[in-house]
Amino acid sequence: MEVTSGMTNREYLVEHQYRDAGNLEARIRFYERFSVNTRGWLPWVFDRLRLPTDARVLDLGCGTGVLWSENRARVPPGWDVVLGDLSPGMIDAARRSLGEEPFLYRVVDAQELPFEDDRFDGVIANHMLFHVPDRARALRELRRVLTPGGRLYASTNGRTSRPGLAAWVRKAANREGTPPTGHTDLDLFSLETGETQLRRVFAGAVMHRYDDALEITAIEPLIDYVQSTSAMALDPERLPALRRAVTAEIERYGCLRLPKNTGMFEAW
Repeated sequence: MEVTSGMTNREYLVEHQYRDAGNLEARIRFYERFSVNTRGWLPWVFDRLRLPTDARVLDLGCGTGVLWSENRARVPPGWDVVLGDLSPGMIDAARRSLGEEPFLYRVVDAQELPFEDDRFDGVIANHMLFHVPDRARALRELRRVLTPGGRLYASTNGRTSRPGLAAWVRKAANREGTPPTGHTDLDLFSLETGETQLRRVFAGAVMHRYDDALEITAIEPLIDYVQSTSAMALDPERLPALRRAVTAEIERYGCLRLPKNTGMFEAW
């Protein structure tokens, strides 16, 4: 069992960070607007899914169901899809967005899935495993509910060679120091650490990288993004410094360009 931090604190995640769709939607809008990869993250994720035409699929940590609303025309008619999330607010938002057929909705905890063995041909865990306190237990649960030939698709972020968004915001807002938890978010489940964790439970795993960067041309969407997060959110008195720094970058270079390192593991 790992030490629970803000990233993995169930009460904080359910009651604050993901109580409703507001924080998540702010981040989705931000990346849709300023990411340079024209394919788009959600279509790219769907491109990677290698599942039969009659697949039973679990989307774990489904959020608002945006993966499915973005790719709805591509969902094979024979698929049965369960959307699961720890937050009842996210499940309500997904149901309002998608309706019923072919979707079912469940409030679930990844550490104790309420499904029988060999239930799903595919499980999708899109940027959520770093929120799970006992990831080893959750991965065993994911293996248990997958069919023998089933696949897990688990996306996450990795480190960048140049300062990424969080580091840039911290410096620009004159926010010194590091989080007091003794680790960074990326130590939990990242492109650097995820394969090792997966191979302890699954027979094999490969990583698919998503080539992308951010070109930020407007200030307020960045502020909305920062304030929607647990790791980057700033006290109000620090926001003017951030606005000045972003304004200077945009005036000098036309945009604030920052690297991204994102991808997805496929495990079996």
